[in-house]
Amino acid sequence: MTNETVLQVNDLTVQFGGVVACDNLSLEVHQGELFALIGPNGAGKTTLVNAVTGIYEPKPGASVKFRGRNGEMTDLLAYRPHQIARMGVARTFQNLGVFDAQTVLDNMMLGRFMHEKTNIFHYGLFSSVAVKKELAARRVCQSIVELLDLQDVRDELVSELPYGVQKRVELGRVLAMEPHLLMLDEPMAGMNAEEKQEMVRYVYRIMDEFKTSVFMIEHDMGIIMAIAERIMVLEFGREIATGVAEDIQNNPAVIDAYLGAEH
Repeated sequence: MTNETVLQVNDLTVQFGGVVACDNLSLEVHQGELFALIGPNGAGKTTLVNAVTGIYEPKPGASVKFRGRNGEMTDLLAYRPHQIARMGVARTFQNLGVFDAQTVLDNMMLGRFMHEKTNIFHYGLFSSVAVKKELAARRVCQSIVELLDLQDVRDELVSELPYGVQKRVELGRVLAMEPHLLMLDEPMAGMNAEEKQEMVRYVYRIMDEFKTSVFMIEHDMGIIMAIAERIMVLEFGREIATGVAEDIQNNPAVIDAYLGAEH
């Protein structure tokens, strides 16, 4: 991890009618860092991710800036979700974001084609340009299949795979988008202990091989305390603490709001 900031959020407020889902939140994610966001259900965690990725519009005065691989900081609030994804901010969802009627490899290719600029004329006629681009995309997707140990199911329909494997497919689909910042919304939800351990191993492998920073929402406190370099805790849309695992575990406000439920 370095001190270089990849994501900088300042004064972010998201309100739905009379409900303030995110209340004046500010945070930074550093290059190469695994940053975790925790809090009870309804704390505003997913709303924050949705605001960063352009799905929700925060109230005026907010700032959301992202440093891409080119080193330039960009104001994400000026762009739409698909444009933000192309810049290098990719995310998974609480509910599976896979195409279950397609194969594992096809799911990867659908993520990869976001970066393809060949026009419909070339693909319609399957020109040499289109063929070369598709072969290049397949090579990238095949490397991701191997990274996530999906070789044995590469050509199977996603709908026929176990839930834990489907979560890996979703991770591979967003990885094919070449993210510089990977935002994972409960990537281990519904998994057993062994599957969770495997997912942690894959996240570490991705961070190492792709030099990707990770912003993770997760409810498994044991895992978060073990793997996150810094943790931010929300309650009712407000930040109540940010710091390393030891500080979070010993923070009275966190214990009352969240960790206390575990004792």
